[in-house]
Amino acid sequence: MNSLQKIKICVVTGSRAEYGLFFPLLNLFNTDKKYELKILVTGMHLSPEFGLTYKEIEKDGFKNLEKIEVLLSSDTSVGVSKSVGLGIISFSDFFYRYNPKWVFVLGDRFETFAAVTAAYFAKIPIVHLHGGESTQGATDEAMRHSITKMSSLHFTSTESYRKRVIQLGEQPNKVFNVGAIGLDNIYNLNLLSKSKLSNLLEFDFNKPYFLVTFHPVTLENQTSEIQFKNLINAFENYKDYNIIFTLPNADVDGRIIIKLIQEFVFKNSHRAKWYTSLGQLKYLSALKNCTVVIGNSSSGIIEAPSFNIPTINIGDRQKGREKGITVIDSEPNQKSIEAAIKKSISRKFVETCKKSSNPYGTGNTSKKVKKIFEANLSLNLLKKEFFDL
Repeated sequence: MNSLQKIKICVVTGSRAEYGLFFPLLNLFNTDKKYELKILVTGMHLSPEFGLTYKEIEKDGFKNLEKIEVLLSSDTSVGVSKSVGLGIISFSDFFYRYNPKWVFVLGDRFETFAAVTAAYFAKIPIVHLHGGESTQGATDEAMRHSITKMSSLHFTSTESYRKRVIQLGEQPNKVFNVGAIGLDNIYNLNLLSKSKLSNLLEFDFNKPYFLVTFHPVTLENQTSEIQFKNLINAFENYKDYNIIFTLPNADVDGRIIIKLIQEFVFKNSHRAKWYTSLGQLKYLSALKNCTVVIGNSSSGIIEAPSFNIPTINIGDRQKGREKGITVIDSEPNQKSIEAAIKKSISRKFVETCKKSSNPYGTGNTSKKVKKIFEANLSLNLLKKEFFDL
């Protein structure tokens, strides 16, 4: 089969986390000779500030990358809006030149929204993963549901999310609950030992440590600084624990959090380190061995339960997302955070976590997605009839 006969598929990724989730599905398409896979790298992947993480994609053996610049050097609402506009223009030009048959996207970020908008007007069918979820404290909420309405095939991570996508008017026979795709990495990758991780990251993983990822709450006005200060002040009462910080996404007010992380680590260099991007293997290895996941990242809600690790979910960014019993919700004030940490490290709660299961499934999602996608390949899915409940 020559390249002219191959089915052109584009997969859009704008962040390290999103790429890590897509990784097992990318491998399946990359090794299948029926497909010509093009990975559209955009957003934070192309930013020196966020580690130029497109290089990690190349190191993983993916050669067919297309760089689409959209990210302006700004973390204001105006900057994000302009990035969306620039993204729509840039993706439109690429789709016109390349003419893919399908576009795959995941989640809810503004770069994804820009790519989907361009693909929709180019009459390219869209496959959406992780639709139907709710994050009431973030602008991602509206982005996600808008992406759903422009997409033709939907793969959700739980049954309740499948029902919500159908509630949005999507045909039930085009909405599939396949579990969270990120769990495939947990079961497929050979995670690193503590000693190997310690050598790679120059951090003592034999001592108990917190793994912290805190993103701005983008539907609140300038709360990021005070909320994050409350978190790091809470750490003063837990000086026996080391701390790993991963930097936040390119969202409004993200640089405020980055500055506070760097200042804290400078003052506490004996027990704290920050990393722009750990990559999927190192991140999951660190996650597996940590005492508690702390912050407001979806990884604490979706991936951490597979390791039976406690999670402290702070504030409203993830409000509305389905959570297992390993997750402790905390108000974004110091007293509440301290109480949540105390509960999370208690013997009773740790034992409860050990007996828990993950509501987002047990892996093998990427194979399910590919199989269902191939069953729908020959259908014309652009014209959609609204499904009324």
